[in-house]
Amino acid sequence: MKELINRVESRFTLLNHIEQRPDLLFLSMDAKEVVEVLTYLRDIENYQHLVMISAVDRMEDHMFQLTYLVHNYSDNIDIGIRTNIDRDNPVISSMHHLWPAAQVYQRELHELFGIDFPGSPRQDEPMMLEGWDNIPPMRRDFDTKKYSEETFFPRAGRETYDPRKVMAGKTYPKENEIKHEIKKLVRDQRNK
Repeated sequence: MKELINRVESRFTLLNHIEQRPDLLFLSMDAKEVVEVLTYLRDIENYQHLVMISAVDRMEDHMFQLTYLVHNYSDNIDIGIRTNIDRDNPVISSMHHLWPAAQVYQRELHELFGIDFPGSPRQDEPMMLEGWDNIPPMRRDFDTKKYSEETFFPRAGRETYDPRKVMAGKTYPKENEIKHEIKKLVRDQRNK
């Protein structure tokens, strides 16, 4: 991995690198260099497969973090290229010319986060949210509960449960039975 990091660093400006595992490396860089580094990894370093493109809404920092994960089949190594883009003007170059599958990931990120990939095919066509007229639903400032309450009507028999209590009962049923027995014993002792 060290040799690969050195080769990439000799051509591009790395902001950071993290060796997550022997077969997984993350490189952080400026958004302006992402297309070039991915082209280099594909054409020179043999990272032929685009595994995914993902986004994280870092609302507190006013940015989106994008990760492009690529795979080298001969070395069986994954590299994640991470970059940050401005949340108020989320625009980054399209990768569809490097991997045709990129356009699907980019359409998804455009629809769910509002990230713009200029020139990406069919980006403005609805993929999952046909007729959507609200802010992109994966942004952290989208209020899911409020949207559900305003959009869907209440139905009889629909109740809300505390997920911690429900999961405790499902995950540790014996423990709950024991607690119940202990409470019963304590109550019986008090009544004597």
